[in-house]
Amino acid sequence: MEITVAKKDLLKLLARVGSVTERRSTMPALSNVLFTADGQELRLFATDNAMAMAGSISAQVHRAGVVALPAKDLIERVRMMPDGPVSLTTNERSIATLKAGVGARRYTVSGLPEVDFPAAPEVPTNGSSMTIAARDLVDLIAHAAFSVSTDESRPHLNSTLVEFDGEVVRMVSTDGHRLTKAEVTSVGATARATLLVPLKAVQELRRVCDDLLSDHGNDAKLTITTAGSTAFFSAGTLVFSVKLVEAQFPPYAQVIPKSSSRKVRASRAALADALRAVSIAASEKTGGVRLLLGEGVVRIASESPGVGEGFDELPVDYDGTPVQVGLNGKYLLEVLSALTEDEVTIDLNGELDPIIVRPVGDRSFLAVVMPMRI
Repeated sequence: MEITVAKKDLLKLLARVGSVTERRSTMPALSNVLFTADGQELRLFATDNAMAMAGSISAQVHRAGVVALPAKDLIERVRMMPDGPVSLTTNERSIATLKAGVGARRYTVSGLPEVDFPAAPEVPTNGSSMTIAARDLVDLIAHAAFSVSTDESRPHLNSTLVEFDGEVVRMVSTDGHRLTKAEVTSVGATARATLLVPLKAVQELRRVCDDLLSDHGNDAKLTITTAGSTAFFSAGTLVFSVKLVEAQFPPYAQVIPKSSSRKVRASRAALADALRAVSIAASEKTGGVRLLLGEGVVRIASESPGVGEGFDELPVDYDGTPVQVGLNGKYLLEVLSALTEDEVTIDLNGELDPIIVRPVGDRSFLAVVMPMRI
């Protein structure tokens, strides 16, 4: 292989594709990126066997070829090249030489032959497809993914449920202690599909969308194609594929209370500030805080054994009977931090019932936080 390519194009695609590589794998190929050069194109592909990323850029291909090169090492070396064209040449022993177009700077990197690399999955032509704006997908992830369980031994909770329901695209996540649900409307969409996307893939998808928005603004879109247990997210020449979780997501509709006897309306920023302050004094083990609702006021209290207590209060719109509820302050604070609206409502029944948090005037988002005894 012998190619010449712009440094900025190579570095950008290499960083994007290389982000899915597995650095601590017992399979050397999974820490590498496969380079394929022919025609006037350089294609890159990487995988960790659960996720895969592929993309291409224009290149001057002086000699076609295929080689796998270590992602981390190559990214570091390309980053140190001066701006402008760089050349990449490989020999029969899969050793690559990276040279600057101007100046004497060069590196050699040992790679692997193509035969040692996993095959790239291909987007099916007969799969079920749907299109979504990158901005909408970013908003869904920002509003719902923070409550995914980080426990990888529970794959049904270490994943985000994505539902395409006609013009509504919905994302739901839960770790068993809280649940968030967010929706966007995609006018004209007709697709119906349910995907259970693992957390690691959701985080990578967020980075893909951020890059698309940076390059193309709010016009950026992704096409999602599903086939069997794999989902493909495509935008231009970039394709991100994910093995979906084959497990049963909890019946989330049953967790959301159908009605409430008490409703509180509060300033989102003021409530978040008070929670943040009082949570400093909460137990490190439980993070528990108490919300004491009275007419026109909410009092927030916490205590940490052997350390002390925290307390604050703020005015709210509430005229119901007094009630106290205990919960993990971090969970409620994460909900408030994910929102941008000025005010929120908190719906609840008794002190041992879950609470529902919604932004005022927006029914596309809700969060459920389970109570705890304090």
